[in-house]
Amino acid sequence: MASEIIKIHEKLVNKEISCTQLVQEKLDALAKNQYNSVNFLLSDLALEKAKQVDAKIAEGEKIGLLEGIPFGVKDVFLLQGQHASASSNFLKNYISPYTATAIQKLIDAGAIPLVKENADSFGHGSTSENTIFGAVKNAHNEELVGGGSSGGSAVNVAKGYTVFSIGGDTGGSIRQPAGFNKVYGLKPTYGRVSRYGLMAYTSSTDCVGPIASSIEDIELVMNVISGKDYHDQTTYASEALDSSKALDAKNITVGYYSDFIENKGLDANIKKDFLSVIEKLKAKGVNVKPLPFKNADTLVSTYYALAMAETASNLARLDGSMYGERANADSLKESYALTRSEGFTEESKRRIVGGNQVLSQGHADEIYLKARALRAQIMDHFNKDFKEVSVILSPVSPANPPKIGNSLKDPLAMYLSDIYTIGFSLGELPTLTAPVGTSTGIQITTAKKQDELTLKFAKFLIAAL
Repeated sequence: MASEIIKIHEKLVNKEISCTQLVQEKLDALAKNQYNSVNFLLSDLALEKAKQVDAKIAEGEKIGLLEGIPFGVKDVFLLQGQHASASSNFLKNYISPYTATAIQKLIDAGAIPLVKENADSFGHGSTSENTIFGAVKNAHNEELVGGGSSGGSAVNVAKGYTVFSIGGDTGGSIRQPAGFNKVYGLKPTYGRVSRYGLMAYTSSTDCVGPIASSIEDIELVMNVISGKDYHDQTTYASEALDSSKALDAKNITVGYYSDFIENKGLDANIKKDFLSVIEKLKAKGVNVKPLPFKNADTLVSTYYALAMAETASNLARLDGSMYGERANADSLKESYALTRSEGFTEESKRRIVGGNQVLSQGHADEIYLKARALRAQIMDHFNKDFKEVSVILSPVSPANPPKIGNSLKDPLAMYLSDIYTIGFSLGELPTLTAPVGTSTGIQITTAKKQDELTLKFAKFLIAAL
């Protein structure tokens, strides 16, 4: 699909549509939507910025590519003066005191934030059902989940309510809902985009990335939000992405993990379609190499041990004293307990309790430190594999989107649904979901800081299929 950003930019420049008209149409569609993808509309802010863009165009001033382009913001990012609820009861009335770096860069480029988008509360979930705003409905079948945790963001892009959206990906929270809703979603290399202003879930894997309807739009947005930020010491300076130069099939070696494909939990049709993709690549002259993944069975346990530990630590600050709604009680201890009990969802409490257990005396050495050691082994595994292959392909999800309500009855099944996304998060690797190949898309992964190759190969894959 061609760039929606460039298409709208040309219409604005040629005065085929005013920015105010464009923004109002998007706001009206968001207000009427039946998908529970919206937490808060940013109508006043958006229309004010749209008028400024129209004034520049009327005066004959040149506008940038992103100037006047409406976008969505997952409701775990801060935007000064606006709500930042994390889809939780705890922060339902919280107003952001500053703006996240990635969002500020987009605003500085002239892009217009339209909406704070529904998500699993604090990013805790894979279906966007764990939210006080109602389960996000899949863009293509309202009986199914929208995926998570960036479900609202993916649905809004898929329905055309936003041109692109900014999500957060900890263990698959951009890639999986992008696959479920048949759009593109990128988890960049860890540290390429600042996490400043993103509510922390698992700090060691949290990434900021775009969801869009084309690879071109993913690239345009990434080139604005990437770069070093003194607020986030994990960030690094990065060159602009340029995926315009085509890849030569003779110079590509594609790998895939045979352990992933032979997993008993993988849907038969997804497996069949994935293997069909592999055969089509071979027919195009691509060298394809199956790879073993000896740690495949430990991926879920390793990730969740670390994720729960870090979220328990990160959310310890939420006790009603400085942030959120505070419950009244007879003592300070009772107030803390009641505040956290009422403020967090069941899934968030499950992860916090699990994390405190992992970090507790007598368990930290046995569980947390062991998980860290396993993560180091997993990262080393990826480093060795990328000496043999250029790109690794994998399914996005082992199954199609479940019906709304099913996952809430079986949290373990929800955790296991992340099996194909969490490994690349632990490895800090750039990974893109492309809506091709299988019913939930294909996951494209490259070595660290090879984000450009990820996008180039996505274009190659689409042409090959």
